[in-house]
Amino acid sequence: QVYKGLDIITNKVSPQEQRLCRHHMISFVDPLVSNYTVVDFRDKAVPLISYIFARDKIPIVVGGTNYYIESLLWKVLINTKEKPSSAPRPDGDRKVELEQLDSAELHRRLSQVDPEMAAKLHPHDKRKVARSLQVFEETGIPHSEILHQQQEEEGGGPLGGPLKYPHSCILWLHADQAALDARLEKRVDDMVAAGLLEELRDFHRRYNREKVAENRQDYQHGIFQSIGFKEFHEYLVSEGNCSPETSALLLEKGIQALKQVTKRYARRQNKWVRNRFLKRPGPNVPPVYGLEVSDLQRWEEDVLKPALEIVESFIQGREPPAEPLRMEQDEKENKRSHRVCELCDRLIIGDREWAAHTRSKSHLHHLKKRRKLEASGRAGGTVGDIGDTQTSDEDGSLPL
Repeated sequence: QVYKGLDIITNKVSPQEQRLCRHHMISFVDPLVSNYTVVDFRDKAVPLISYIFARDKIPIVVGGTNYYIESLLWKVLINTKEKPSSAPRPDGDRKVELEQLDSAELHRRLSQVDPEMAAKLHPHDKRKVARSLQVFEETGIPHSEILHQQQEEEGGGPLGGPLKYPHSCILWLHADQAALDARLEKRVDDMVAAGLLEELRDFHRRYNREKVAENRQDYQHGIFQSIGFKEFHEYLVSEGNCSPETSALLLEKGIQALKQVTKRYARRQNKWVRNRFLKRPGPNVPPVYGLEVSDLQRWEEDVLKPALEIVESFIQGREPPAEPLRMEQDEKENKRSHRVCELCDRLIIGDREWAAHTRSKSHLHHLKKRRKLEASGRAGGTVGDIGDTQTSDEDGSLPL
């Protein structure tokens, strides 16, 4: 929502709603700026929060991009270079340059300068690996060492340094999965009805057509990361160059893809809240209050009334009537364990991720395929690598 224009695809707050309450950090970055980062966001948002407090008002941070919210709650980001202003950095960002390298080469370089960070990051996660390399190159200090320093500060914890705003609280609106999926599908239909395709066509004509023609389209940075661009790319570049029937099929394909990726993103958002806020208790984690939004007919009773009571309690310095959410943490869980699934040729990091992988459709498909090969090998009386392979564990995972 920081980018100018594209109000529909980014689900911006309507002008009518903005007149009810002053909004900030909306529509101020040129869409062609590709290296606007969470650091730029934080450096503009923090002074605004101070300005709101100075006027005896309560700043409310609204969002779905939880990483950006974390940058305001904790001391977690690293300034690698002094910037003359809060404007986005010029082209030639070192991190973007590093991301052009091969994944294996990137991870090898990081292993040489910061083996601890390299062990935590998946070799295919080029963006995080490149960021850690950038931190080392521009500070001379391993990324992992800087993170340890932040966590060891007074009031620090697993999520980073101390809370910037000790009296903050989190209101988490969550819904039954079926209700949420239906609502998200309807939202996409409403976006199309509101003129989404016209908005995308206009943006493609003004900003994207030249990049596509020169084969330098990048859907990994800037506004082009937004959900909706990749999904309609095929439709936009072929419109006018194919039959109406083909164009209609590509349009429907884009709409369905947008619905799927939107639902997937919502699941990731909820997973982030559970893993980052609820399963990592510590002295620097603000309380999280759950508000059930499955039934919009009960908005007043289930959402608005309890939210107001919680916020008023915080303002008055007393305990809210609602209890914050808590989730039990598995002390034995290893979030940094490394396992290689030779069957799927994948490296999996983390116990929970490994358990999820062994239950995944792709893994079970490969497992079923291998068992068929083993059975046919035994029936034919052959002996070899397939026949000699160990049997799988009960949970469907393979022994290492």
